[in-house]
Amino acid sequence: MSPLYKVFSIMETVVARQDTGATYSEIVAAVNLPKSSVHRILKDLTELGYLNFNPETKRYFGSLRLASLGAEVVAHFQLRDHVRPFLLELHRETDHTTNLGVLNGNVGVFVDKIESKDFGIKLFSEIGKTFPLHCTGLGKALLAFSSPETLGSLLDESLPSLTEKTITSPVALRQELARIREQGFAVDCEEITRGIMCTAVPVFGFDGEMVGAVSVTFPSYINDDRGIEPEITATKKYAALISGSLGQR
Repeated sequence: MSPLYKVFSIMETVVARQDTGATYSEIVAAVNLPKSSVHRILKDLTELGYLNFNPETKRYFGSLRLASLGAEVVAHFQLRDHVRPFLLELHRETDHTTNLGVLNGNVGVFVDKIESKDFGIKLFSEIGKTFPLHCTGLGKALLAFSSPETLGSLLDESLPSLTEKTITSPVALRQELARIREQGFAVDCEEITRGIMCTAVPVFGFDGEMVGAVSVTFPSYINDDRGIEPEITATKKYAALISGSLGQR
């Protein structure tokens, strides 16, 4: 077995357990390599910043540096090509910025974006960039339909406040996610950027598994002027069309 094969076997083992982390003994058992080799490779990957080690739980996790590499791949993944025509139609119908995001561990990643030029507020979204799950429309849509392990892992961390409307209470976030699951869509009400709102809806594949989420982003004054029901309706419509095109029943 080549050294490169050993390295990737260990990284894949850790990432496959990203929701809970992987212990040294679990990694050794999974890759069937000598303990000395596993120990050395884990040490090197941690020092290089591709893995993180939690000394309290004795578990390894994939790092954001590793996620950033994956983000570049995701940004060019075929899902983007498949969804782009729908994003364009959603953009034309709403005249707003439209986004496609996917879940990557405890963060989301922007996979595609069709930007509106109607307002000059700098948006947080950039293709390949990560975004927090607790305070974005895409993030909450992804989190609401993710596994209990993913939610539990996120709630083990602090929920940083980005604006005065950011949800920072785990109890309040759980209540918000329950509402999202019930109504089928998420709303970011100036929770990450003042003056900006977002509606987001998850996208599902043939097997019923969530594969991502789509959103529209717009100035908050629209809500004050006429409400955001058109944005909610349009986002739900195109998310359903995408899910249907992916074989979801």
